[in-house]
Amino acid sequence: MQWRDGRLAEGPIALSEVQAYAYEAAVGGAALLDAFERPGATAWRAWAAGLADRFRARFWTADDDGPYLGIALDRSGALIDSVASNMGHVVGTGILTPEEERVVADRLVSPELSSGYGLRTLSDRMAGYWPLGYHRGSVWAHDTAIAISGLARAGLDEQAAVLVRGVLAAAESVRYQLPELYGGAPPESTPGVVPYPAACHPQAWSAASAVAILQACLGLAPGVERGGPPRALGSGAAPVGRVDVEGVVAGGRVWHVSAPVGGTPTVTPADGDGDGDGARSAVGRA
Repeated sequence: MQWRDGRLAEGPIALSEVQAYAYEAAVGGAALLDAFERPGATAWRAWAAGLADRFRARFWTADDDGPYLGIALDRSGALIDSVASNMGHVVGTGILTPEEERVVADRLVSPELSSGYGLRTLSDRMAGYWPLGYHRGSVWAHDTAIAISGLARAGLDEQAAVLVRGVLAAAESVRYQLPELYGGAPPESTPGVVPYPAACHPQAWSAASAVAILQACLGLAPGVERGGPPRALGSGAAPVGRVDVEGVVAGGRVWHVSAPVGGTPTVTPADGDGDGDGARSAVGRA
């Protein structure tokens, strides 16, 4: 955790995204309490609303390019003003208004954070930036995938598509076996992805990024009703090209999903009895 000028922040640290995780957990917990007819949901929603108000008052700051979310509060409660990928985890959690989510989304896809291969952990305009620094400008595919998921949930499909294309370009350059993290240098300055020297390769959460990216490209998430189709993830699908997926299991049934360019995804039952036993994985083509 460092300031724009490269000074290290003093702990304990209150990270911006952790506040958003807590908000989302409280709201989700309240929904569970309601679903099981248990008491306490109203109190948790009130707690979440109070957290959102405090978050809005303390984590927003601005520079010459406009407002953005600071990375954290330091031990004295001062806002650490680095521009970092952490704010990508906040989008889609519900703690921001739609207008605030769009402000964050536009900053995420700006050249200072979007490397062309995914999100830099630290903006290239910060004093401590280094493209192969562990949390100082390198790219983590899973970090970018979390931001992609949030953007898709928020209906910010154009911005999600920018980051999807970046991770796909990175994956292609390493034969679709993404390392744990890699350099944040833009594609025009390197012949391909430069892995962090001590990166695990392959690495599980980098591989799992494919699931988040596929969800964003389809604009769908698992359904919540037995026998029901996948549900809409946001306003549509990330417009990166037509995607067709067969063998999607959701709601105990098997589905075929087709997401055209610039159109609404269609979900149709697959052939067979639809009990979900015949297909436990999805096969896609784009």
